[in-house]
Amino acid sequence: MTEPNSKALRRRQPIPPKDGLGFALLALILAVALWLATAWVMWLVKQTMTANGFQAFWADALLVLFTLLPAGLLWPAVRGLGQARLARQALQSENLIAARVHSAEAHTWAWFTLGYAGALVLFLLFVLFFIANNVAVGRTFFQLELIRNSFGLILQAFWVNVVIFLFAGVFSLIWGLVVAIAKLLPGKPAQPIRFIATFYTDAFLSLPSIIVIYLIGFGLPLTGIGFFRNLPLEALAVLALTLTYGAYMAEVYRAGLESIHPSQWAAARSLGLSYGQTLRFVVVPQAVRRIIPPLLNNFIGMQKDTALVNVVGVIDAFNQARIIASNDFNLSAVTTVAILFILITIPQTRLVDRLVERDRARFRQGS
Repeated sequence: MTEPNSKALRRRQPIPPKDGLGFALLALILAVALWLATAWVMWLVKQTMTANGFQAFWADALLVLFTLLPAGLLWPAVRGLGQARLARQALQSENLIAARVHSAEAHTWAWFTLGYAGALVLFLLFVLFFIANNVAVGRTFFQLELIRNSFGLILQAFWVNVVIFLFAGVFSLIWGLVVAIAKLLPGKPAQPIRFIATFYTDAFLSLPSIIVIYLIGFGLPLTGIGFFRNLPLEALAVLALTLTYGAYMAEVYRAGLESIHPSQWAAARSLGLSYGQTLRFVVVPQAVRRIIPPLLNNFIGMQKDTALVNVVGVIDAFNQARIIASNDFNLSAVTTVAILFILITIPQTRLVDRLVERDRARFRQGS
């Protein structure tokens, strides 16, 4: 055999995999270290509870449970170590296929251990932060008695946020569609309307929501115009959010309308439908189906921005919580507001994820 052919043969020989024994051993050591660290943190929590005179059987049971749970990390770590040893034995017997299988399993179990170990580290850091300086963080943000006593007032004020969000959401959907259609009107006669619609979206996309709320909430009543002067602050807040998020909705609508293939427009017009009928019966229904996820994202942003209406004196949840916090010199009431926003936002974000995944599945299937 010639020398070039022998080099080519050596190049074609498969490269043996790594057994992953070092990686699996590292995962096992980290699992043991985190178990010990958890026991230490739980001991600190127990010492803090004792120092503050808090004694309860259920609390002690929870501490024992949290101390024992990280022991579960040892199981995937030991599994990974066992697979790594099998991979080494397969390499010694030159069984490359079995070595690759066991090596992949060893790395999978090791990464499984490291992933949950990372989550445990974050949890332990939060607990240490919570009990730092004699539970200063816990007293400041999570005083249970104050949360319980103020929950009714904050929940009642939170309905103001919900009502503002619902009205502003409906109005911004309608207004955004009107602006989007205005931006897409064809022909030279519609050029001034397109210019106004474009200027409106550019202006309100550039303005922070709080400035629009402040200008409308305080500015319009100062004009002395009877209609605006007699409007309640909640209605002015709805108007400000509608104008702000109408611009965002308009851009989403415009993207959806422009995503419809021109042949759909041409086919509808060739059947004798007018421009308005084409939009109503052909283009808009298809466009709305495509833009539901980004529209819901805008709804989530609007829902959070309802907390900004406190700058004009609306007694919403955040404003009510600020009043309570200033009276009790504690921010636990504001934490209640944060929890309420989280509770109504997370289901919406999960819905958006499901809709996006459904659209991806339809795209992959070609429907």
